[in-house]
This record gives sequence, C-alpha cells and structure tokens, in this order.
Amino acid sequence: MSPTIKYTQIFINNEWHNSVSGKTFPTINPANNEKLADIQEADEADVDKAVKAAQKAFELGSEWRTMDASQRGRLINKLADLIERDRQIILDLEVADVGKPVGEAQFDIDGVIGTLRYYAGWADKVHGNTIPADGPQFAFTRLEPIGVCGQIIPWNYPMVMLSWKFGPALATGNTIVLKPAEQTPLSALHTAALVKEAGFPPGVVNVVPGYGHTAGAALAKHPHVDKIAFTGSTEVGKLIVQASTVNMKRVTLEMGGKSPVVVTEDYDLDEAVQIAHDACFANAGQCCCAGTRTYVHESIYDQFVKKSAELAQKRLVGDPTKEDTIQGPLIDDTQTKKVLELIEGGKKEGAVLVTGGTRLAGKGFFVAPTVFANVTDNMKIAREEIFGPVQQLLKYKTMDEVIRRCNDSRYGLGSGILTNDLNKALQFAQGVKAGSVWVNCYDTASGIGLNKALQFAQGVKAGSVWVNCYDTASVQTPFGGYKMSGHGRELGEDGIKEYTEVKAVTIKIAVKNS
Repeated sequence: MSPTIKYTQIFINNEWHNSVSGKTFPTINPANNEKLADIQEADEADVDKAVKAAQKAFELGSEWRTMDASQRGRLINKLADLIERDRQIILDLEVADVGKPVGEAQFDIDGVIGTLRYYAGWADKVHGNTIPADGPQFAFTRLEPIGVCGQIIPWNYPMVMLSWKFGPALATGNTIVLKPAEQTPLSALHTAALVKEAGFPPGVVNVVPGYGHTAGAALAKHPHVDKIAFTGSTEVGKLIVQASTVNMKRVTLEMGGKSPVVVTEDYDLDEAVQIAHDACFANAGQCCCAGTRTYVHESIYDQFVKKSAELAQKRLVGDPTKEDTIQGPLIDDTQTKKVLELIEGGKKEGAVLVTGGTRLAGKGFFVAPTVFANVTDNMKIAREEIFGPVQQLLKYKTMDEVIRRCNDSRYGLGSGILTNDLNKALQFAQGVKAGSVWVNCYDTASGIGLNKALQFAQGVKAGSVWVNCYDTASVQTPFGGYKMSGHGRELGEDGIKEYTEVKAVTIKIAVKNS
C-alpha cells in the first residue's frame, strides 16, 4: 500500500514554499527502489529565508518570547496528540521512506510521542538558582534560550531524532530550522504541518529539506544561527564544527560508533547470543550505537559463533510492510555498496565469513544478515563503522585485556557487558570509555534477562549506566558519546541544558549604617 504523501514543499513561517531555485529531488523507497515523490530542494537561499523567519519569531516582544512557559508545554503536548492521531500516516511514511519494518516503526513513533510529552513537562520547570554571593549583594542565575537552533537529523531514525531535537529546543523557548536527511524527508514534513495545526506561532519551527552539502552546510555556517545540533557521521560532524566558527555557534554532535559488547563465560549462552544479535542487527544494523564488536570469552567462543550464525540465518528479511518482517532494506544503493565492500574486505583480511555476506535478490537494497568469526582488532571491519547487518565476533581472555581492546577505538558512543559477576560489571562500567554503558541486554525497551543480583544498581547514580537493558534510549536518561562519537548530550535534563544559556545577575544591596 502506498503511503499518504501530502507535503513535499519547504516549510517556513507556517507556510509551504517552493524552492527559490525551482529544483526538486526524489525520495526513494529502499524496499523497491521506486520513487515516492519529488521534494522541493532547499539550498542556501531557502535556508536564509528560514533563518530570518526563526529570528523574527525569537525577537524580544514576539508572541513566542512572551508566551508563558506552561503554554509552551501545552503546545508541545498538542503536537504529541496530533502525532498520535496521525500515527498510521506517519508509520506508513517511515516504512516507505526509510524501509523500517512495521514493528520497528511503531516502536519509534511511541518513543516520539513519549519524548515530546516528557519535554512538554519540562517547559515550566527550567529555571536558575539563587547564589549566596560574598558581600552585600544578591545574585541569581537565569536559564535563557540560546536563539535560532539549526538541527540536522539522519535518515536511520527520522522521527525519533526529530523528537530528540524538537523537545528540548521548544521547551526552553528556542526557534528551529530543521534539515531532515535528503533520503527521508517525508515524516518531518508531515510533522511540520502538525506544528502549524498545534498552534505554534509562525517561524518557531521551519523545515528545509535538501542535501547536506548545500542546505546542511548553509545552516552550519549561517551567521545568525546560534546553535547547531547534529546527528550523523563523524566526517560530516567535523565539517560542521569547522563551519560553526563563523560566529562560534554552540554545537552538539552525536556521531558514529563502533560499540563493543563483552560476553563473559558466566552468562546464559543462549540469552547472550540473542542479546548480542539484537544489539547488532536492529534497524538492519543502521544504528550509531549498534553493538557490532562482540567480544566473547574464549571458553565459550566456538559455541557462541555456531549459535550466532544459526540465529542470523533465521532472521526474516524482506518487505517492511509485512508484520512478520524483522529486517528491512538498507537505505540506498550507496550504503549497500559500502557494506558489501567492507564485507569483501573482511574476507580478504582473513576473517571467517560464517553466514551471509551477500546482497539479496530483488529491486530493493537488502543485505543478508552477516556474521564474521576469527576477527582481530586490526581488521577494517573491526575498526570502521559498517552501518549494516554485519556482526564481528572477537575472542578474549581477561577483563583487563578486553576493556583495553574495547577502548582501542576512535569511537566511544555505546558499550555493553553480559555478565552475572557484579565485580566484572562495575569494572567494565568504570573502565570503558563510552557515553553509555549497558549491562545484561542490548537495544530493548523492556530489558532482557533481568538479573536480581544487579537490580539494586538501578538506583546507583553512575553517569550513563543502564542495568539490564541496552540502548533503551530512555527519554529521562542522557545519551551521547566520548571521543569521535561526539560531544554534548541529548535527552533527560542534560538535553535541556544544551539548549540554554546561563546568565548570572548580581545586584548590590545598599547597606545603611544604623
């Protein structure tokens, strides 16, 4: 069934526009390589119009700047209501435009609604502090919105990333110019229409579909954009940082990853195989924090390889509109060729291809779930982000050794350990250099294999450590990376802080002699 596509233009100032240049670009269904629609192509001129609209909406005295914080929260809640109303339309768009299986798309939309509702609740709770300053003075801080926020989101989780960006930016009173990925603009454009319907003032949210090297670059270097929030590749993130120096705009980056999952010999083998499988293959492996480097203790390695291959072979790949499909296509031909080239490279470097490794027949961009054994740390497939359904199984002996090897990467986004040994779990959580540490599951909202011996740790305040779940992306919990995986945090209270400026106000108190 074809999705309902109502919106293909550029959204500026609560109005729909054709591009200044008159150019359009196609968006393609990756499951069948057929065109879904022609989209108006924003470039520098269109971005400039959108930024000016966002500037005007942010002016002192504007409707948005004078709006009660609680009313901002009500508008965000209204947007969530409308997304919930249109969930089937948006789901169909995500399935067709991204190639997501229906089940994954449903899960994403539930997360989007939850994220917006969470930040709607924050809107009237963002405030500063009073400070016991020395001397006869009264001091306090204000948390103020930064201004015009450029937001650039990727193609692998279009709606999820939109909500991660919209929620805190709107709750704190900023205005937005969003550039969706050129591969997946449809759900963002439909959401733009819902922004207007919800009652947001003109210019508060603007959506400019276009290519990264034109629209994205124009947004990153625009002198009147006060902040850039980017999710995408490390290579593009570097370019954004360079462009941001035009006016030293604030930048938060969530970039690539090569996340390790460590399996100890004391953990249930079948459960570990399933968790590691889900960690790697969710969203066809197109996930920044996918656990693709699976380090397995040498005493269980051979069994783990055998069971991992059997599980991968059972994975149902195909039409994402079918309820029983587990894995859909990769996003496009470029990504497919990159994944296949890395698979060939792994074979040439001596890794053992246990299963998969081929492009599946048909018009779409489908790659068979692939498992490599006998992988070593120096191989390209163990060091580069593949962004496809390819699992690498590595062997280790000791915890000290495996932590060192996990850290021998330019990335530091996610990490995980599967163990029943509390000391090993805490040793790993302390030693690994990653923005998130998950213990005893991976990439599930409910958690797998709850371990009673570790339940107490749910209350431990230890940074980004989730226990008995991996990559839940719980909206209350901050998410981000070390090293080349980025800087800054999204979600939770930390996400709010990334969209505010701290202003210190000091008032001298007159002291009269009695």
